[in-house]
Amino acid sequence: MTKTILITGSTDGIGLETARALSAAGHAILLHGRSEHKLAAAKAELDAMPDHGAVETYVADLSDKAAVETLSEAVAARHKRIDVLINNAGVFAVADTRTAAGLDVRFAVNTIAPYLLTRRLMPLLDQSARVVNLSSAAQSPVELDALTGETNLSDGAAYAQSKLALTMWSRSLAQELGPNGPVIVAVNPGSLLNTKMVRDAYGPSGNDVAIGVDILVRAALSDEFADASGLYFDNDSGQFARPHADALDPQKCEQLTQSLEAILQNLGNGTKIS
Repeated sequence: MTKTILITGSTDGIGLETARALSAAGHAILLHGRSEHKLAAAKAELDAMPDHGAVETYVADLSDKAAVETLSEAVAARHKRIDVLINNAGVFAVADTRTAAGLDVRFAVNTIAPYLLTRRLMPLLDQSARVVNLSSAAQSPVELDALTGETNLSDGAAYAQSKLALTMWSRSLAQELGPNGPVIVAVNPGSLLNTKMVRDAYGPSGNDVAIGVDILVRAALSDEFADASGLYFDNDSGQFARPHADALDPQKCEQLTQSLEAILQNLGNGTKIS
């Protein structure tokens, strides 16, 4: 059965390679990126494959709340249903670590944008749908002052905290929606895969991106993830695993979710965070 699959950050790296694999299997792929040029190149690459599925492109800067809202509206205008949402887009080391609204861009792109996009697309995601959130082996306790833009962090700390925050809201939202919602699963695709983000941060060496592509395709389609809502898959160990302890703490997860909602409300009011 052909599925409609939205993959954020799919103009290069693991996002593009996952799009290639899923398109080659005949699925309809909704590509997302910040650059129209790179999106056009990615679409041309998929369109050139034999037996590929339909391909659409969507431009949005995920560090901007308004752009995320526009992205969700554009997808909803063309589709009544999304079978799989893969929240893949992520940033680590950037020249400007602050968004125009004053947030750390790692939290904005890695945590807040996928939370907002998932919430906005929920009417398109039924009980059989899946939301696959790219987590990481790099996770550390979330400083709420950093999440809200009040304190600065190093690149490594901001990235690790943003990925734990993603893992926490994945579990919290899955529990909130229960059996009436889609499967929401956080996945560490594998450590130090050979992607642009990893190369920029750590140098040219890295593990085969195919390791991550394989688990994302499985998370999107395979029966082993059919009952995985709220769980965490660690591809370094090749199995579902206990997430960071904070992701199992209901109070910390609730505090995080409240902070996310407060940030979105402030951004909606045009308030500069810091």
